[in-house]
Amino acid sequence: MPKMKTKSGAKKRFRLTATGKIKRKHAYKRHILTKKSKKQKRNLQHTGLVSKADTRNVLLTLAMK
Repeated sequence: MPKMKTKSGAKKRFRLTATGKIKRKHAYKRHILTKKSKKQKRNLQHTGLVSKADTRNVLLTLAMK
């Protein structure tokens, strides 16, 4: 059976940490930024972690498991 291919959209959106967690960026930071407060935009800059419930699906799209 051939190797599973990595989904190209997933490899652009997710990064693995050294401990095996998955980093992601926050949504709602691309456009219509004039109506959002400075605090909201600043908090959206930081990376987050993928929730435990979604980790398995993300790893499958990255062809890790």
